Amino acid sequence: MTTSRVTIKDVAARAGVSKGAVSLAFNHKPGLSEATRDRIFEAARELGWAPNLTARNLAGSRVDVVGLAICRPARLLGLEPFYMEFVSGVESVLIERSCSLLLRLVRNVEDEVGLQESWWRGRQVGGSILVDFRVDDPRVASVERLGMPVVAVGHPSLTGGLTSVWTDDATAVREAVRYLAALGHRRIARVGGAAALGHTAARTAAFDEAAGVLELAGAWQVTTDYSGEAGARATRSLLTASAPDRPTAIVYDNDIMAVAGLSVAAEMGLSVPGDVSLLAWDDSQLCRLTRPTLSAMSHDVHGFGADVARTLFGVIMGDGPGSHPVPTPVLTPRGSTAPPRV
Repeated sequence: MTTSRVTIKDVAARAGVSKGAVSLAFNHKPGLSEATRDRIFEAARELGWAPNLTARNLAGSRVDVVGLAICRPARLLGLEPFYMEFVSGVESVLIERSCSLLLRLVRNVEDEVGLQESWWRGRQVGGSILVDFRVDDPRVASVERLGMPVVAVGHPSLTGGLTSVWTDDATAVREAVRYLAALGHRRIARVGGAAALGHTAARTAAFDEAAGVLELAGAWQVTTDYSGEAGARATRSLLTASAPDRPTAIVYDNDIMAVAGLSVAAEMGLSVPGDVSLLAWDDSQLCRLTRPTLSAMSHDVHGFGADVARTLFGVIMGDGPGSHPVPTPVLTPRGSTAPPRV
């Protein structure tokens, strides 16, 4: 039986309930036990059925909740300035529309596929924001099959035909490496994020390209989980080599790792920027509170989140701006970068 031929009557028959019970379940109305509601959702999932979006709109349903699932440990998410700023930007738009954000943490992308499907089939959200895309990301096919309104935060090369909003990570990485090389650094390292993420891969390729073009004497890259602990370990490993074989500048994929790197340099008796220059990604208050203050690739993350939320409402209403990039992060030199000592 194909998805187009399945009806609410088929779902009711599979679940052993009335059509009215199916309607109650998908309208998220009281009157059903959780066991019955779960049985209905399971039947709909097995048959590949979802309520018709056009019928929902004609019935005058409104968007009250937007979903956002993030694959991060709760402890790390609470410390990472990027997502706090991003969510703040999203909320600034939702407040204007009397809409709420449903935020969930998931263990992996497969869990998120099931969660998004449950949200949509259960009418818990009017649309979702998808983040942290991977190559061949399974969420693309899943939300397209469901007909679920989403905005993908990622480069179009990763997000299929979904409406997407993205930053030009490759250009920003090349600018960072060129800046450090212009200061005279010939041995540059990058402490990156999770290797499976699409934007990490883009930054990795751009770093290698820039290092090759500039014919650097040394170029190192280390992947991490974005945590301060991993950033510290990576920095310690890079800086324990003998002076001729260690980097004189390090670029970090987030500000938490850069701050951790600054602490490691102090622990090892190295001065910043005298012995090693440090450059952070996604400028935040953290970068401006350290001593020395951290040079950074500055990015309006709050504005990014607001742009993504507005784009999602455009997708839902059918009148949005469509896929588009946001301004590339801009280099902001501060006290943690300087020419290397001769």
